[in-house]
Amino acid sequence: MNDRYLNIVGLAYRARKCSVGEETIIKDIQKKRAKLVLLANDTGVQTRKKITDKCNSYKIPFEVVDDRETLAHAIGKSHNVAVAILDAGFAAKIKSLLGK
Repeated sequence: MNDRYLNIVGLAYRARKCSVGEETIIKDIQKKRAKLVLLANDTGVQTRKKITDKCNSYKIPFEVVDDRETLAHAIGKSHNVAVAILDAGFAAKIKSLLGK
């Protein structure tokens, strides 16, 4: 995959325009603060279903990206399986880098 989007994810995290952690992401989706949700491709079945169902019901776009190690490394955490981007500008840039 294009590694350039990981730089933007890291930048968004440092700018405090991201949320991490399953419950926090679910709350941000429900409050429509999340503009884009990135899921690791090795996310567990239950977690993936929970987050994708919430995204679909609240019409929040989501993308399945690299594995959890790569995604977590981009934000400086360990074993993180999902990131919600809270800023429309960062979300648009990440989508364009992913080719969506």
